[in-house]
This record gives sequence, structure tokens and C-alpha cells, in this order.
Amino acid sequence: MATVGILIETEDGVVKDANFGVLTAARGAGDNTLVALMLDGSAESAAEALRKYGANKVVQVSAAGGDLSASPDLKARVLAAAIEKYGLDALLGLASARGRDIFARLAAFMDLPLASDCISVDLAGKTAIKSHFSGKTFATIRMSAAVMLCTIRPNAIEAQEAPVDAAVENDSAAVDDPGLVKVVEVKKEDAGNVDLTEAAVIVTGGRPIASADNYKILEECARLLGGTIGASRAAVDAGFAPHSLQVGQTGKTVSPRLYIGCGLSGSVQHFAGMKTSKVIVAINTDKDAPIFEKCDYGIVGDLFEVVPVLTEVLKEKR
Repeated sequence: MATVGILIETEDGVVKDANFGVLTAARGAGDNTLVALMLDGSAESAAEALRKYGANKVVQVSAAGGDLSASPDLKARVLAAAIEKYGLDALLGLASARGRDIFARLAAFMDLPLASDCISVDLAGKTAIKSHFSGKTFATIRMSAAVMLCTIRPNAIEAQEAPVDAAVENDSAAVDDPGLVKVVEVKKEDAGNVDLTEAAVIVTGGRPIASADNYKILEECARLLGGTIGASRAAVDAGFAPHSLQVGQTGKTVSPRLYIGCGLSGSVQHFAGMKTSKVIVAINTDKDAPIFEKCDYGIVGDLFEVVPVLTEVLKEKR
């Protein structure tokens, strides 16, 4: 039995769904005590959702010596203090841009090893599994440190409910801001866009999409599925989509429940970024495209004919 901390991420005060998979991983066989740590002041409102997935305690963490929102280094020091106060055997979090940043600073500050972008963890055995060599293989890493630090790829672990009673408390750590980095402004993408790395459904277009305007076809389908759109490197290089939408070795690594590839050849570089998707659907006019060897379902057809039909069916179902 272990005491496991989970750094909970929120968006506009709402707990991100991807956190629930991390809570599921933290429970292990069900014997662990889970301490959900929150940095943004929303512990009370988030407690109900976190209890549903096994959080035994929800802690609103703050710092007596500075502004957490303006200092990632102060966040790392506050988490270090929480690890000591609550006797945590491990701290897990999302392998998001925010999580990678904070956990790297925490590992450096505490002189602890860090396993980042894991797809599985075994807290009892102190091991973590993560992809290596652009997704060509998976490595099992054994960590011998007193405290395990791991970030988990969003959606890599299926969330499972395990309701418990949970106390909510506040913890103000007596730590000072080292002043190494100061956040002066945060610029967000357009409202309504789903973070690509955390999306449950992704509809991706390749070079055959032919223009930026044609992505509207994919956007409508993705919206009806509750997801977002992605792009291949070829589409990005052609100027059809911004790099922020690129999936693959030189883009973002994703693990949605459903990945629909439209006009994708299925290159090794692209597959490295989405191979852990739960279900992969391929749409391509070339029946010999490599993507058909890697997908769960394949449709030999023109994306400009298939996607609109799929969209209309989704509208009828709704």
C-alpha cells in the first residue's frame, strides 16, 4: 500500500477529463491512498469529480512566499513540500505542456529521477512503461528512488470510477519564490478548441486535404464526435494547417479513444505520434497504403466523399 499524490490540472476551473486516467493509474490494485493536489484554487468545486475516481483527499496547495500562477519554480517547491508533508511514495501527473514543465523542475529541485510520457505505471513494482525510439519499441523503466515521479500520456490509461469519501483541506507551504522564471502573460488558443494531446477523438487530414479551407469538412465531423482535428506533417509543410495541429514524430504525440486518419499514407514518423490510439480508422483511396496495415477499420475511398457521409449519419444519430 502506497500514498500517491496526483497533480490535478484544470481548465477555467474545471478538472480536465484526462486527469481521471491518472487517478485510475494511481489506484493500482485499489490499496493505495490518493492525495489530489491542486494549485489553482478550485479544490472545493473539483472535489466531487475527484472523489468519483478514488481521490481520498483533495488538497488546495498554496505558497506563503509568492504567486504560484507567475512562477513554475515556486510550484515545484510547493509540490516538494507536499511530498514531504503527506509522505508521498509517488507523484503522478499529466504529460501535458504544463505537467512536463513542472515535473522537470520538481525532479531537478529534489534530485529525483523522472519518467515522462508514460503509458503505464506499476507503483508496487516501481516501474513505468514508455515508448522509445519514436514509438518503435516500449521500455520498462525501474525506479529505485524513494519517490517515483511520473507523467502519464493523456488518455493512455482508461479512466475507471471508484467512488470514495474525500476530505478537502488547504495547505500553505512556507517556501519562497526563487525568482528564476516569471510568467508575465498566457496566450490561449481560440475558445472551444480541444487540446490535441488530450482529445478523446481526433480527425486528421493528410496532404490530399489540398487546402486549409477543406479542413472545415473534418472540423464538422470532429465537432459532432466531441473531438478536434489534427494534421500530418505533409499537410503542415504544404501550409494547409498550423504546426500546433501536427501529429507525429516531429509534432504531437496523442492517445485518443478514436483516431480517424483521412488521406494519410501511414508513415512511420506519423504512426509514432498516434500508435497508442485505442481505435484507428483509416480513409484512403490507395488500397495498398501502409495505414491499412496499422488500422482497426479501413475505408478505401475519397475523404471528400466518405467524411461528409459520416457527418450526415452523425447528425441523424444526434
